[in-house]
Amino acid sequence: MTWFTSLDRVIETTPAGLRDRFVELLTNGHRLALVAAHHDPPIDGAVGVGTIRVVYVMVAGPPDTRLELHVRLPTDEAMLPSLAGVSFSAGRFEREMQDLFGIRLVGHHQPGRLVLHQHWPDGWYPMRHDAGPQPDFRDETQSYPFITVEGPGVYEIPVGPVHAGIIEPGHFRFSVVGETILNVKARLWFVHKGIERLFQGRSPDGGVELAERISGDTAVGHSLAYCLAIERATGTVPPPAAQLLRAMLLELERLYNHVTDLGAMGNDVGFGIAHAHTMRIRERLLRLNNEITGHRLLRGGVYPGGARATWLPQASTLAAIHDDIHDVVEFMMANATVVDRFTGTAVLSTDDAAQIGTLGYVARASGISTDARREHAFADLYQNLTVPLLTGGDVMSRFEIRVAEIDASIALLTEFLPNAQMGEHRTPLDPVVGPGHGVGLVEGWRGTIAHRVEIGSDGRLTRVKIVDPSFFNWPALPVALAGDTIVPDFPLANKSFNQSYAGNDL
Repeated sequence: MTWFTSLDRVIETTPAGLRDRFVELLTNGHRLALVAAHHDPPIDGAVGVGTIRVVYVMVAGPPDTRLELHVRLPTDEAMLPSLAGVSFSAGRFEREMQDLFGIRLVGHHQPGRLVLHQHWPDGWYPMRHDAGPQPDFRDETQSYPFITVEGPGVYEIPVGPVHAGIIEPGHFRFSVVGETILNVKARLWFVHKGIERLFQGRSPDGGVELAERISGDTAVGHSLAYCLAIERATGTVPPPAAQLLRAMLLELERLYNHVTDLGAMGNDVGFGIAHAHTMRIRERLLRLNNEITGHRLLRGGVYPGGARATWLPQASTLAAIHDDIHDVVEFMMANATVVDRFTGTAVLSTDDAAQIGTLGYVARASGISTDARREHAFADLYQNLTVPLLTGGDVMSRFEIRVAEIDASIALLTEFLPNAQMGEHRTPLDPVVGPGHGVGLVEGWRGTIAHRVEIGSDGRLTRVKIVDPSFFNWPALPVALAGDTIVPDFPLANKSFNQSYAGNDL
């Protein structure tokens, strides 16, 4: 069959036929990038509550290939056959839709709540148009069903949801013998913010401020994914100068975040001097960011149809930063304690990384070669891109992959600089004639970010679905921790993954 080969093709299927088509796509090299549920109103003023439409975005590349499977369900009997048996990631998207849209899952091996905690009332689905006013929350007195591990010497250690650092809340429940972690359960979604609902009714330009704030350290990645989706929906082609600036901003964001992580990992093994030096370099990069866009986190540089920069660094500045970073890395790798604590800690095998569906540096440190700059390039800029790959899957591999990605980012920035133009470069959005939809895929610093937008006939957003790579990567942390990692290494292992609470808890 060749029904899946067309770029951006939409395939309508039935609940009964969904699994076969999904499995065929997986078999032919596609990856599940996103699943979005929609509550569509009745057509042409008809009486009723509309329908639930579920969209599965399947991608492959290179060349950049995207396909959508659409399944329609009656709102009052929204039952969906689960794909959890063939895709771990699909099973988590299904539980999210169950919580927010009231879709009942048939055949899911773990059908419990995912997004909404126990204090959320039963039968109220906040993403449906007929949800009505928010009912009163009940007291969260029910015990969360953590897995209990029993046996001689086994005990539990609860960590969080309130942490010592300035981070969003997450709870980790450890089952431990001595210092060895047997099992970990991570419970997230303590601060479900309703970000996707806040997009509805906004203009395409009006959604940028929300996209930049989905995860504060990924302002460029999320705003660019959003803008690419808008441009695909409206047929807008930004000028080449804007695309080049976007690519540069994306690498600058990758650079300051990776540098921060290198030092933070050193700090978690007591090597505070390395942390101090990387914070010094990070501050230098943040000041460069502020010169370029007027914001230390690079907000304001990307918007639908274009990009802007008020200043650009010199190649010599980038070379000096590169050398400064490598001096710190060499300093860290010369310390026997750092090397010992990093090596062999919290190993995520290639097979586990693949089955979970990991992305970004987590995947590449475990032997999974995936990068949206190569597979879904938004511009013809990445012919010289080097995508580093390691197979160790431990903390050391996740450290070294960041160092290699820093080198690749500086190489790209140095290549881009001679052709980059300061100022504002923009193509006005084309007027929307009738409804439109689009998907934006961007290799953010944590991994591939996916946004899918739908625009109504009035030019307003009717649905925005957001997937930060953290949604895919969070489940890999407990897998890497279980079995051999000791409790004192949890902060280090967690930092080596460094997933976003905010990007996950939408």
